[in-house]
Amino acid sequence: MSIHEVFMPALSSTMTEGKIVSWVKSPGDKVEKGETVVVVESDKADMDVESFYEGYIAHIIVEAGDTAPVGSAIAFIAETEAEIETAKSLGNSGGAAASATSSPEPIPATASVATPTLASQNGSNHREGRLVVSPRARKLAKELKVDLSTLKGSGPHGRIVAEDVEATSNKGKQPATTSVAPPAPTPTTPVAPPPPRTPAPAPTVLAVPGQVVPLTTLQNAVVRNMVASLSVPIFHVGYTITTDGLDKLYKQIKSKGVTMTALLAKAVAVTLQKHPLLNASYSDQGTVYHSGINISVAVAMDDGGLITPVLQNADIVDIYSLSRTWKSLVDRARAKQLQPEEYNSGTFTLSNLGMFGVDKFDAILPPGQGSILAIGASRPQVVATADGLFGVRQQMEVNITSDHRIIYGTHAAAFLQDLAKLIETNPQSLTL
Repeated sequence: MSIHEVFMPALSSTMTEGKIVSWVKSPGDKVEKGETVVVVESDKADMDVESFYEGYIAHIIVEAGDTAPVGSAIAFIAETEAEIETAKSLGNSGGAAASATSSPEPIPATASVATPTLASQNGSNHREGRLVVSPRARKLAKELKVDLSTLKGSGPHGRIVAEDVEATSNKGKQPATTSVAPPAPTPTTPVAPPPPRTPAPAPTVLAVPGQVVPLTTLQNAVVRNMVASLSVPIFHVGYTITTDGLDKLYKQIKSKGVTMTALLAKAVAVTLQKHPLLNASYSDQGTVYHSGINISVAVAMDDGGLITPVLQNADIVDIYSLSRTWKSLVDRARAKQLQPEEYNSGTFTLSNLGMFGVDKFDAILPPGQGSILAIGASRPQVVATADGLFGVRQQMEVNITSDHRIIYGTHAAAFLQDLAKLIETNPQSLTL
């Protein structure tokens, strides 16, 4: 018999502490091995955390809304109901679970991350014989007495979400048809149906003069990254690109779900094929040339901070698939459902403030990358044409920030020159 500690897991290489979003299990609840017990907010996502042990949640050390350092105990799991009181007394006294473990060298209880990405790609909501269910859906199913094994998930990769549980519950409440004639209706006051259950929006913090508003976990992660970037010697190179051809192409294929973000990412990725140094990064051992061209795109979050979802292998993925992937990434980023490899595997970053009408700006180089491209707005400009006349052209200004330890001005300028050539003379190739 033993009592195990559940530790705060490290969900990313940069994570130093985590915030408890919610406890899926309550004290006294039975826990199966591999079952989700808690949802933890890492630097940039909310992750389901599973137990490595079977037993009972005996005592919760860190409550929902509180934070704890990585590796610290956040709960006790007792193997038997008889040990729950012992675990509670340990928690109240601040003792370690190891003191109640019968074995001389107890195996420390840890937690694993339940990723929404499944081994199969057919939309099944089972993984290794287990259901993959969001914490809210699991809690709702318990309240409504819905058998999760009968449901087909509509979430990412077949994950069961709260809406699936609600839909099944509502079906079960449908009145059965009967052949008996109904009695004469009596006047009643119509009652509006209850609104569908939707996730509560993130609270909006209103700034009050003199008030200090704590940073969110995501904002703290951004702060750490930006401070780390200050130690890198960088330089900026700007370029003006005519976008008439790109704008025309976008109008032609926009109805097929293609986004301008995907088009720009594709153009950059294809150009990087000819300039692998711009896709590289610095290390103490030398220049790291990455095997894939993974384009990160900065996205502002509603509750503060930003995240950079990654379009992996953007140079070889067709523009239509790339656009669908981008939509999915943005939706899941704002729902804090991205997996770490979906936001920390980028090799080159785009930051597009042109959508806000910004003409030009300098972007801060992300840690672990060699370059980031700042994209300004496309605007009509009066230009001199090749035949010596004046004309109006759509133009945008881009500005690249690069790590001067491995990339020099001529490298960045050559990359921008080829990017402009692709966008100005052969944008149709982006659809091939």
